[in-house]
Amino acid sequence: MNLILLENGDFIDSRRARLTGRRYSHACEVLSVTHGKLLQVGLLGGKTGSGTVFAVDKGSLELDVRLEFAPPEPLPITVILAMPRPKVFKRVLQGLTAMGVKNIILLNTWRVDKSYWQSSVLDPAEIREQLILGLEQARDTILTTLQFQKRFKPFVEDTLPELAAGTRALVAHPLCSQPCPANIQQPVTLVVGPEGGLTGYEIAKLTEAGLSSIHLGNRPMRVETAVPALIGRLMSFT
Repeated sequence: MNLILLENGDFIDSRRARLTGRRYSHACEVLSVTHGKLLQVGLLGGKTGSGTVFAVDKGSLELDVRLEFAPPEPLPITVILAMPRPKVFKRVLQGLTAMGVKNIILLNTWRVDKSYWQSSVLDPAEIREQLILGLEQARDTILTTLQFQKRFKPFVEDTLPELAAGTRALVAHPLCSQPCPANIQQPVTLVVGPEGGLTGYEIAKLTEAGLSSIHLGNRPMRVETAVPALIGRLMSFT
């Protein structure tokens, strides 16, 4: 946890905030807080800054909070991701959030197992937990927006062209001939298929919607490896 994320309900008044639960345990057990210790904090949806510990009790601690700085700039990319396996989904969601991706669309494709859509990882509380963990890692405060698109054809035909307009629109596909470009200086829309790959029909529909196919070489990768590798190559981090 590189940032202790506060919410409005944590504040006793305009400057004092009380921590309990997981954040209190982390502060005591990992950060070894003592009176006067300075912690990095941020307000969910707002600024970042510092919190000075001025009271530590059993089960809670209080901070004097100063919020002064804007959160990191988001990456100008929308990631459209075929719904991964549940365990992979949690890691990918947390990682994308930490990288600064603010728009994620989960897409149903032919090779996505139907059971994935019934997984408990899609419970709103579970999703929020992964988003919070990603924000804490990256010292960020702005939650990622997550959408679900379970009907491939209507989404690609009716929604995707407008969504991708004005962006560099790409689909990662290992069988294409075009290597992944680097350091793109414009907004990006990126589609990443499942580990079994997109079908020929799906690639054709995405191409009709204006997307270009790219690859990362001849090494097959798992989703949790391919996604950060693609974003790291495509985007300029500052």
